[in-house]
Amino acid sequence: MSEKIYIGVDLGGTSIKVGICDEQGSLLHTYEGPTGTEGGADEVLDRIAQYVRKIVSDSTYQWEQVAGVGAGIAGFLDLASGTVLFAPNLGWKDVAVKQELESRLGLPVAIDNDANVAALGEAWSGAGAGLDNIVAFTLGTGVGGGIIVDGRIYQGFRGMAGELGHIKVVPDLEAIQCGCGQLGCVETVASATGIIRMAKDAVQRGESTSLSLNETITAKEVFDAAKDGDEVAIRIVKRASYYLGKAMAAVAVVLNPQRFVIGGGVSRAGDVLFDEIRKVYVQNVPEVFTQGVDIVPAKLGNNAGVVGAAGLNLKQRS
Repeated sequence: MSEKIYIGVDLGGTSIKVGICDEQGSLLHTYEGPTGTEGGADEVLDRIAQYVRKIVSDSTYQWEQVAGVGAGIAGFLDLASGTVLFAPNLGWKDVAVKQELESRLGLPVAIDNDANVAALGEAWSGAGAGLDNIVAFTLGTGVGGGIIVDGRIYQGFRGMAGELGHIKVVPDLEAIQCGCGQLGCVETVASATGIIRMAKDAVQRGESTSLSLNETITAKEVFDAAKDGDEVAIRIVKRASYYLGKAMAAVAVVLNPQRFVIGGGVSRAGDVLFDEIRKVYVQNVPEVFTQGVDIVPAKLGNNAGVVGAAGLNLKQRS
């Protein structure tokens, strides 16, 4: 068998997901196991190597067919050396992941930020398949992002490109402080955290809303209430959509992507979110930046990270 396969590792604080992809970006097999952060970095790296070997041995493929291993990791990375400088969810500082995994596996290893690899996954075989220039927003607890230019992750001067959640779009008089320390980042209003905060604030002000009946409020409940006609929920969704659309407009005039892909849990809200984003985007860019450009939901879901990580040794080195 001569077909090459590519292995992706999605390294999370509680679990490690490993997947095998072919050269077209099709996800062929997956395996998931605990991260074991309590054992320190060496224990986690041992587990990654163990899971990679297991997924290959459990498949119909041979070890010799593995062309490389890629890993997506949340944190601050030195991509040139393959070192994790700081990863809070893993408790890591200055861990030479590339070197350590190459030693354990005897294979080429590449690493990148988790949001970047998710964007690469969507560009390879997801919602951006067939396009060379896309920008991905991931709407979850925060707002992440990834930029694909000419089919490759754009990493910038120090690998920090794509921090789309920290585009400052909220006017100072309305802004609150973001976790990054700045005021007015799109993350403060368009993430699940931001949407929940706005809903709780409305309830605490005594506004008339069905959300006041909930013991706890989730972003999904806000979107569901908006779909049911709750005026407070509609206002919150419109505010989140407005600033997302503004952020996309700012990105568009710099990068001119053909497609914006929106993933993460918040993106499952559907048309109530996407229709408003598209409207705001069109209102905030010159017409030429709307022609042939679309805004679509991600397709790969929780598999985007492992697919994109697998693609690091093909798409980034080709």
